[in-house]
Amino acid sequence: MIDPERHQFSRDGEQIHIEPQVFDLLMLLVDHDGATVSKDELIRIVWRGLNVSEATISARINAARTAVGDNGRSQLVIKTVPRRGFRLVVPVHDPDQISPSAQSPEPDPQTIRFTMSADGIQIAYAQSGDGPPLLRAGHWLSHLEMDWNSPIWRPMLHNLGRNRRLIRYDQRGTALSGREFAGVGLDEFVDDLAAVADACGLDDFPILAPSQAAPVAIAYAVRHPERVSKLILLGGFAVGRARRPPVPGDVDEKIMLSLIQSGWGQQNDAFIQAFSSFFIPDASKEEIRSFVDIQRGSATAEVAVRLRHLIDRFDVSHLMSQVQAPTLVIHANRDVVHPIEQGRLLASGIPDARFVMLDSANHIHLPGHPTFDHMMSEIEIFLQNG
Repeated sequence: MIDPERHQFSRDGEQIHIEPQVFDLLMLLVDHDGATVSKDELIRIVWRGLNVSEATISARINAARTAVGDNGRSQLVIKTVPRRGFRLVVPVHDPDQISPSAQSPEPDPQTIRFTMSADGIQIAYAQSGDGPPLLRAGHWLSHLEMDWNSPIWRPMLHNLGRNRRLIRYDQRGTALSGREFAGVGLDEFVDDLAAVADACGLDDFPILAPSQAAPVAIAYAVRHPERVSKLILLGGFAVGRARRPPVPGDVDEKIMLSLIQSGWGQQNDAFIQAFSSFFIPDASKEEIRSFVDIQRGSATAEVAVRLRHLIDRFDVSHLMSQVQAPTLVIHANRDVVHPIEQGRLLASGIPDARFVMLDSANHIHLPGHPTFDHMMSEIEIFLQNG
């Protein structure tokens, strides 16, 4: 629903932040009610006649599609009319003229429960939606409750959970999971994933593994090949930072740990500029604030350092050839958290893996950016078709 008086946009009962130009673009499409809006008219009304590039227009169209739950491949809501412009391909309704029973239902809430890992550590997990399962493996810088409402994560979770049962969990030591744990290695993180899969009764299911969850998912897939139907490795790695030879642009472990120790969870400009430049260099101020808030909620600086030290020593290079599940590897070409070389290593080491490279410096892909739509489209196609 779009509210021009309050300048607010919501979808499925959830208010979504969009930039002013994206809001104006949506209003223009709504006002035309299915008629094609030319690029000249877009420029005249949205950009007040300023000279803007095709890339700028494309970025705003992609952001508008993301806001309404659409993408450039499907074009189920906003359609590109070649050489003419854009138009809405869904009916426009005035909510004041629709009975309450015909309104869109509220999105399914998430349900948070707890299970126990093999070594007795409590692991918090959440389920939302209905349909075939998708397990999103736990990773650093995450929080089940805070992610659910974050401008960074919420759009991705909404897309992943459409017509699916989305399952997520907080990594040990973080957020709602057990904060105290003994010295661990990769096997214990794999046990955590296994505990959640068992608690949810998953027998044949795909795993989406962002960042350092990638080696955990690979190890689980090798341990339980009969249970993993597909693997999606997003910005991941095979060899941790402390074990791989340095490459240009890769962040040194000492620099990362020092930065965490000096500024974790603080809203000071120096820390924000340095840390966010690694993970989300293209983020808005609101997204950066959310990112730092999640840091504070997910772990203490001491635990964050400890986890980072463990994660940087993961190495599954010897396991990759044993993966039997169809695998999709997605990686940004200018990612400095885990460089593109690691994405290529995963894709070349896992039999028949498909590799998709995104043109971005963001380790976390942000809603409203062209790579977000590209990423979500590739994930959806892979889950549906393999």
